[in-house]
Amino acid sequence: MNDAQLLRYSRHILLEELGIEGQEQLLASHALVVGAGGLGSPVALYLGSAGVGRITVVDHDVVDETNLQRQIAHNLARVGLPKALSVQQAIAAINPDVQVTPVTQRANAALLDELVAQADVVLDCTDNFATRHAINRACVQHRKPLVSGAAIRMDGQLSVYDVRQGDKPCYACVFPENSGVEETRCATMGVFAPLVGIVGTLQAAEALKLLTGMGSRLAGRLMMIDGRDMAFNEIALPRHPGCAVCGEAHVA
Repeated sequence: MNDAQLLRYSRHILLEELGIEGQEQLLASHALVVGAGGLGSPVALYLGSAGVGRITVVDHDVVDETNLQRQIAHNLARVGLPKALSVQQAIAAINPDVQVTPVTQRANAALLDELVAQADVVLDCTDNFATRHAINRACVQHRKPLVSGAAIRMDGQLSVYDVRQGDKPCYACVFPENSGVEETRCATMGVFAPLVGIVGTLQAAEALKLLTGMGSRLAGRLMMIDGRDMAFNEIALPRHPGCAVCGEAHVA
């Protein structure tokens, strides 16, 4: 690190859990953020401000005025701009040393296979099950830790799926693709603006811990957030040997 970086990251360096070594790990790391909306905004801003050296942001959508109630990386001046490019500009205004690669394509299986392989940690900030399952499959295939968050109405949830730990589940262990869970989106159901900030900030925190070697104790646990009562509850998540994605019959 140069003198400017030592000053910029001094509050991290003072932490016993991080220090210079941890900050240097962040500077050398690559995070993949899929989704640049309500969750992706605080995720990307905190990863960028914390000094994650490379951040790839994937989102095919553009900034809309209705996004600005909760998607804090965007502003009125960037309405109509692809969200991935808007996030790139937002991070550059905070920390221009971070290399941000915007990808303005839909996150399909082929793209995710390419991008997940290059990343050290993956953050799922999307809002639909099809994309979540595609991200999970790529993370299992390439054995990359996945930090997954969700928020709708007044409820949020967060977990880390890390199949590098043999007894920990993947996303499909908990939410199987054929489970018949009804999809809900904030465009029709609404979402409490600060809730996506809470979940996204927690996602960024777990990613930073994974990147610096602190690890995440959320692997194998689902944190549920009740925004009405500001109550946090957890349940244990077992790995399913017969999982269609990470089960022994499906992993080489």
